[in-house]
Amino acid sequence: MTTTWRLRFELSDSPGALARVTVRLAAADCNVLALHVIPVPGGVLDEIVVRAGEGVLPADLVDAVRSEGGKRVGITTADLKELVDEPTAALRAARIALADPSRTAEALRQVLAADSVTAGEAADGQVQLGEWAARRGWARFTEVELTRAQALLDLVDAPAPTMRATVLDDGAALVLRPGSASDEDLVSGLHSRCSMKTLFNRYHSGMRALPRRWVHRLLNPPRGTTVLAQAGDHVVALGQLIHTGTPECAEISLLVEDAWQRRGVGTALLSALAADARAAGFSELVAWCLPSESALVRTAGRAGLPATTRREDGLLRVSITPGATGVRAQGAGVIAEKTR
Repeated sequence: MTTTWRLRFELSDSPGALARVTVRLAAADCNVLALHVIPVPGGVLDEIVVRAGEGVLPADLVDAVRSEGGKRVGITTADLKELVDEPTAALRAARIALADPSRTAEALRQVLAADSVTAGEAADGQVQLGEWAARRGWARFTEVELTRAQALLDLVDAPAPTMRATVLDDGAALVLRPGSASDEDLVSGLHSRCSMKTLFNRYHSGMRALPRRWVHRLLNPPRGTTVLAQAGDHVVALGQLIHTGTPECAEISLLVEDAWQRRGVGTALLSALAADARAAGFSELVAWCLPSESALVRTAGRAGLPATTRREDGLLRVSITPGATGVRAQGAGVIAEKTR
């Protein structure tokens, strides 16, 4: 099976250096599909996209580049649809962000070829762009890339979305927003209004009240985010997006108050979580449900998100692809996702 790879590296500024690298890669049964020279302070970086032959490993490609004097070699998989010139790619990303501000992080990730772009302060290994934090493990960001990304933000002029206004089919209005420590009483109230069946379907254990420490953990997940759906003074639903040990996969969960079920709340919440997952670079969302429960699969269908299921460890494993949502047959749609 052939695989397409993107390599970025430094070469000495000498005649024929890059040509020798391409010859070496050709000898390793690789077809060069694209080549870019990226200016950086004090020199340039070279980037090559290659289709590797069967049995050629990433380490073989790195060794081939290093054998011709390549330094600081980074490698990552490449998608053939990304093989367009950089101005075209930037324009396409700008169109995505302008048409739907909720996809600004996704557009930034495309422009930067980043592993993830999330709202908030940058941690170690991330760079800050306005209200966004970007990470890329396979190669450092260049000044040219960061300048291009900042230009995209200037064009869109949209800060990180913190609230998303949603109108349900029956006319009820909701606000989807991040949860915080100050929401503990509201989240406790949500659980107190849920039936034991609803709580059992969510937590897979019988309970009448949620321990306070659980509420705190729901609002402060160590490896993820929590989104609340609020109607007036009440939180009526809660969704979580939690990072797993697999880089491309995140776990999701939903809890919708009984009186608000079958009204499109779950559809709106799942659509919001899928948008956040796309922006963070996840390609799969996984949920664990009771074998008799099919509500999440139906919700994914209404949100236009492909879903598959299988039995595993006595539970139903639901796998959802957080791609661009299609036309929803019913349920809510996010109509505004920006606060200033």
